[in-house]
Amino acid sequence: MPQLQIEQFTARSDNFGVLIHDPESGLTASIDAPEEQPILDALKRRGWKLTHIFTTHHHTDHVEANLALKKRFGLEIIGPEDEKAKIPGIDRGVRHGDRFKFGSFEVEVISTPGHTAGEISFHIPAAKVAFTGDTLFSLGCGRLFEGTPATMFKSLQRLIGLPGETEIYCGHEYSESNARFALTIDPENSALKERAKEIKTLREADLPTLPTTLVREMATNPFLRWHDPAIRKNLGMEGATDEAVFAEIRKRKDNF
Repeated sequence: MPQLQIEQFTARSDNFGVLIHDPESGLTASIDAPEEQPILDALKRRGWKLTHIFTTHHHTDHVEANLALKKRFGLEIIGPEDEKAKIPGIDRGVRHGDRFKFGSFEVEVISTPGHTAGEISFHIPAAKVAFTGDTLFSLGCGRLFEGTPATMFKSLQRLIGLPGETEIYCGHEYSESNARFALTIDPENSALKERAKEIKTLREADLPTLPTTLVREMATNPFLRWHDPAIRKNLGMEGATDEAVFAEIRKRKDNF
């Protein structure tokens, strides 16, 4: 099987754009469409023609360029069935557990609501990669605009069920601020301290902190570490449920 080619780039103020390309079929998809020109520039750099947009959720900074790109390329837009009415130009709605072909690759849809009521993530098992939109970030998770802590907790449980080597691409460059918060929750975590130093170095060089990997996030991201005794002790929640610990971390991040 050919290797999935991936081009990550910045858009807007802090969004990431991502193109994926199957060299065997020639198909190219944009993961969300935050801004037209950076996507066009990335396509030109790689010599690819856009054939699809995979939309994670309906927020404007993820769908703004949908209609312009569809007009330009005549492409297909695939996104969450539960948000079809809010996604410009959508052609096909998909739900949790759906699978569809993208050239040589099979794409698995994972329901990951919380940030929005119908957000989805796209997992490509053969390429060992997942695109998590605004659900899972490096050292963070999305704010709960349309969901509850329980909703997001369930979504994150789904994502941590993926293989540990899965590369995670997220919707925004939030790693530096997330690291500062994470250290208030898990200050003695040596892996987190090393990751925070790495993030600082990368950002000082104006380099991206993504992609990350699921196994790395499991070791450093407090929003995935509700079970950890040190975090529970730091929060004074040794006897609490996993969901309650997660909810407290989310609450503290909102007030950080």
